[in-house]
Amino acid sequence: MSIQENVQTRLSRRDFVMTAAAASATALLLPHRAIASSSLATLSNQKLSTDNGTKTITVKDGTTIYFKDWGEGQPVVFSHGWPLNADAWDSQMQYLGQRGYRVIAHDRRSHGRSGQTWDGNEMNTYADDLAFLFETLDLKKAIMVGHSTGGGEVARYIGRHGSKRVAKAVLISSVVPFMLKTEMNPGGLPINVFDGIRSGVAADRAQFYRDLTLPFFGYNRPGATVSEGIQENFWLQGMQGGIKGHYDCIRAFSETDFTDDLKKINIPTLVMHGDDDQIVPFADTGALTAKIVKNAQLKVYPGFPHGMPISHADVINPDLLAFIRS
Repeated sequence: MSIQENVQTRLSRRDFVMTAAAASATALLLPHRAIASSSLATLSNQKLSTDNGTKTITVKDGTTIYFKDWGEGQPVVFSHGWPLNADAWDSQMQYLGQRGYRVIAHDRRSHGRSGQTWDGNEMNTYADDLAFLFETLDLKKAIMVGHSTGGGEVARYIGRHGSKRVAKAVLISSVVPFMLKTEMNPGGLPINVFDGIRSGVAADRAQFYRDLTLPFFGYNRPGATVSEGIQENFWLQGMQGGIKGHYDCIRAFSETDFTDDLKKINIPTLVMHGDDDQIVPFADTGALTAKIVKNAQLKVYPGFPHGMPISHADVINPDLLAFIRS
C-alpha cells in the first residue's frame, strides 16, 4: 500500500512528505526497563570499552551505546535528532573542540552504531542511557545541547536525573514542549501526520529519508541552494539505524509531553529556533519553550530551516560558543 493511501488527508506525495516531516521529533513516555538514577553509580555490570579507538558503554539491559569523546576541558554533550546519529554534530564538535572544550556525542540506542533493540526505544530509556554515560564518564558542569528529538532527550534527562552534573542547556529546533494535537494542546500536529511518517518508514524508509531532506533543510524553498552532500549524509546516517527503533521513535517524538520536564530546568538555557522550520514549527515549540523554562534566552533565526545546525553551522556555531562562554 502506498504512503498516500495511508494518509487520511489524501495529500499528494510531495505535500504529505512536507506535512509529515513537520513532525519529525517528539517523544513518548512509556513504562520500560528504565535505569533508576539512584543506582547508576553502583551498577555492577557497568562496562566501558575503547577497543581500537571505538568507544562504547554497555547499559543495564545489555545494549551497547556508541559515543565520541574528543578533546579536553569543560564537557559539551550533544543529543542528535531523528533519524540521525552523532555524526550530525561533526561541525559543532570540531568547532568547539578546537576552542578548548571536551566534546561528546552518542548514538541513541537503535540509531547509528549503537545496539539495535526491540524494546526501550522511548524517551525515559533514552534519558537513562544518557545518564549512564554521564555517570560512566563522571561528567561535571557539562553543557547539554539537543537538536530536535535530542532536545526532548535533554529535557527528559534533567526532568528525571536533575542538573547536578549540568551547567547549561541548549535546545535547538527542539520538539519540546509537546507536538501532538490534543484537547489540551490544540496547536499541535494531528495524529494522522505521525501515522503517515510511520507508513513512510515501514513502506520504504530509504526513499522517505531522501524525501525528508527537502523540508528538513529548506531545500524546497524558492532559491534554496541544495547540497547533495548534506542530503546523502543525512540518508546515510538514517540508514545506519535500525528500522524497529526508528519506527518506535516516531511514537517517541510525537506523543511525549515535556512540559513538566521544562519546568524543572533550573540552569541557564538557550532556545534556538528557525522561524521557517517546516519540521518542528516554531510557534508551537520554541516560542512556548522559552516561556516555560525559567529565565530562558530565545534566539530566533529568520528563514532558517529545521536542520540549521548542519546547513547553517557558520551562524549557529559562534552563537553556541558565545552562550557557553557567557
